[in-house]
Amino acid sequence: MSSLRRSLMLGTVLCMLLTSCQMPTTAPGTPVAASTPVFFAPAFESGDYRNLFAEYLGKSDAEIQAKVETAFQQFFYGDEYRERVYYPVGEDMAYILDTGNDDVRSEGMSYGMMIAVQLDKQEEFNRLWKWTKTHMYQTGGGYKGYFAWHCEPDGTTLDANPASDGEVWFITALIFADARWGSGEGIFNYRAEAQSILDVALHADQLSGDIATNLFDSETKQVVFVPMLGKNSQFTDPSYHMPHYYELWARWADKDNDFWAEAVTASRAYLKTAVHPETGLAPNYSYFDGSPYNDDYHGKFRYDAFRVGANIGVDYAWFRPDDWHREQASRLLGFFAAEGLDAYKAEYTLEGESLVEHRSTGLMATNAVAALAADPEIGKPFVQALWDLKLPTGTYRYYDGLLTMLALLQVSGNFRIYMPA
Repeated sequence: MSSLRRSLMLGTVLCMLLTSCQMPTTAPGTPVAASTPVFFAPAFESGDYRNLFAEYLGKSDAEIQAKVETAFQQFFYGDEYRERVYYPVGEDMAYILDTGNDDVRSEGMSYGMMIAVQLDKQEEFNRLWKWTKTHMYQTGGGYKGYFAWHCEPDGTTLDANPASDGEVWFITALIFADARWGSGEGIFNYRAEAQSILDVALHADQLSGDIATNLFDSETKQVVFVPMLGKNSQFTDPSYHMPHYYELWARWADKDNDFWAEAVTASRAYLKTAVHPETGLAPNYSYFDGSPYNDDYHGKFRYDAFRVGANIGVDYAWFRPDDWHREQASRLLGFFAAEGLDAYKAEYTLEGESLVEHRSTGLMATNAVAALAADPEIGKPFVQALWDLKLPTGTYRYYDGLLTMLALLQVSGNFRIYMPA
């Protein structure tokens, strides 16, 4: 296609976007305007990370870094009651607080560690990791070798069973910490700690307690919802599928590399079956064949499922495995655009019927990350929305805030792969 024709197409679509205060409100699944894909070398190969704030919005490096730093300072060191989610404990520990439930979750701790390693904040990383190993790691019992998924702020265990996403993020954050800072001794031998979790993930029958299963189903090679005996290990959560992380494990783990490579392929294939073919929406939970979980709540698009679009965006930016990622991200954002950029809600049926009247900044943030894979005419308004987004405060700042912080890193090119020596 000639550069003139491409420019005319882009101009036509932008004119359509500017003719009203929001995207046209059309029926869910209505095809969006024709778009021009962006061609780029995946970051794993090139070392170059797309910065959509600069690429789409023309923001300067100084503006972008100031926005990222402002968010970090608010969520880690802001007002104790309305802004921060990071709370230091004593001389060398800290936790991330779920401010809506007043507890500490492996999800939040692992997100906090990833944010810290991406921003070169080793003290914060080490504080979070020491709290995690002190209070969440299970040295015995039915889940030996796994992390309790949530605790009281004083470290008291609330539920001993693990949440699989926490383990996935812990592993990858620790690998990056080793690559970025080098490993130390004891629990700060980051690489050994990451490998220890990887070992339990595939060999729980030998290394863990009598209640635990492997983190990944041995037949389907998919991450399970909870690695525990019974039904909770017989289905999965689409937002726990992060093939861009598994791909790194396949390359860098000390063992079981063939399994992790198979998990990459299985996860990318699964995601194609888990999203709705017209709206692009994923359910909170699903079975290994991609069919929605059979209950009235988790079989629909709700808060867990926000993260699926972001995971697809990062996988595409890092590895660009195939063109389906671009098609899916464009389909998903096309659905939300048709709902209205300033109007789409937080929860939906997979067919696109809204279930609530409220909105979520966490979804607005993850949609901007999906723009890493979407065609630019579709993705750009969502990137602008993230730039304009007011940082979450108040009681429910935990989930929305962490997703927003991660999105600012991911969309700005500051969410990077750190390769071991």
